[in-house]
Amino acid sequence: MSSASSSVRRIAATVLTAGAIVGAAALPAAAHDGDRHHQRPRVEISRVQADSPGREDRSNRSLNGEWVEITNTTRNPINLRGWTLRDGDGNRYRFDNVRIGARNTIRIHTGQGRDTRTDLFQDRRDYVWDNRSDTATLRDDRGRTVDTETWGRRR
Repeated sequence: MSSASSSVRRIAATVLTAGAIVGAAALPAAAHDGDRHHQRPRVEISRVQADSPGREDRSNRSLNGEWVEITNTTRNPINLRGWTLRDGDGNRYRFDNVRIGARNTIRIHTGQGRDTRTDLFQDRRDYVWDNRSDTATLRDDRGRTVDTETWGRRR
């Protein structure tokens, strides 16, 4: 029995040593993988003006006072073709062939206007963003959520 007991101890020691080596090798990989989820998004919702300044009279001026800013945080331009911006009620704005320059910001207004490199217009005749509480969600052309911005308390 002494030799069987000795063999069991050797096997157990070998298994424990192998487990420690595998665990030590996996730890840095797991720590690195966790950091990936805390990186800043390549494109992010940087500011939201949900409450249009002044009277909310549904004029184009008032509608365009409501906007969302999106910033490209990278050193390369990004084409937003097929990306979407949604509110909590499902209103959706789909980006056409829009390029956002490196480290640049574009503003998406609710009302009507002429699109430029820095300002886009949803061409709506009603407000999109709830003043008290809402969520803006930016999704890429594959439907993956890139960034969200929430304010207030949703129902």
